[in-house]
Amino acid sequence: MSVKSIIGLVVAAVVAVLLYGSLFLVYPYEQAIVTQFGRIERAVPEPGLYFKTPFIQSVEYLDKRARYLEQSEREVIDSGKKRLLIDSFARYRITDPILFKRQAKFLSNFESQLNGFMEASLRDVVAEFTFKDIVRDKRDELVELIRQSVNEKTERLGVELVDYRIRRADLPKENSEAVYRQMQTERQQEANGIRADGEKLSQQIRSIADRNATVIIANANRDSDIQRGIGDAQRNAIFAAAYGKNPDFFEFYRSMKAYESSLTNGDTRLVLSPEGEFFSYFNDAGKVPAADVQKAEKAAAAAPASAVPVPVAPAPAVVTAPEAPAAN
Repeated sequence: MSVKSIIGLVVAAVVAVLLYGSLFLVYPYEQAIVTQFGRIERAVPEPGLYFKTPFIQSVEYLDKRARYLEQSEREVIDSGKKRLLIDSFARYRITDPILFKRQAKFLSNFESQLNGFMEASLRDVVAEFTFKDIVRDKRDELVELIRQSVNEKTERLGVELVDYRIRRADLPKENSEAVYRQMQTERQQEANGIRADGEKLSQQIRSIADRNATVIIANANRDSDIQRGIGDAQRNAIFAAAYGKNPDFFEFYRSMKAYESSLTNGDTRLVLSPEGEFFSYFNDAGKVPAADVQKAEKAAAAAPASAVPVPVAPAPAVVTAPEAPAAN
């Protein structure tokens, strides 16, 4: 091989080495920083093939994609002074590689700082919310406030916090039973209030029903009294008419009714003289004229159909009067 060939090969090798050392490739998911003796020269955020000074400048690659950072379980205090255990995670992205390289220098250093930022923001924001808000009612608002708070601190590092989420928020085991008892007490108080309202409503309905029943019964009693008074008036009119037609028979009938009422079986005993006025029809038994009986029957037949009929005098009952005690 000639000297020229050897020199050509050496020159080609040197050119190839220089060309290889001066070219670098940036992929779509990367961004690069070109440094010279440790000093940042420029950032290359877009993908493609780029040149650098060989053996003098170096290239450092940073991921453009969102990175995942898990935060270990933390104990925080809510606005109600309850202790909570919160487990969370975050996703961040490097938006300014030069600023990130100058401030954070290394990715491990930055993630350590980011953990501190998230913990501080978590404690500050959670202190403004109740346990119920954190667990159920205002969870989205809470995580958004934490994300904004952390972003304010990471902007000076060239990093954006893309997302922040709370995986689990719960009470310590020693506080769970107390909280459950409090929840049971609250539910019991609510149930008692509902029962009291129902009892109040039932009493109102019952009082209205009782009042309406009283009014209905009073009206019914009033109507019955009116009808009874009308009936009594008609009865009295019939008796008065019958009495006017034959007073003697009417006196006889009244005496018979008095005998029937006073001589029924019972504990009541009467000691009367048989010569008294009460037993006048017993003493004059059989002396009622038949003409008087016929007149009473005709008067009863002439009375209205709806009226109470005048009873016909029964045959005189024979009652043995008690003997008078013998005189001494």
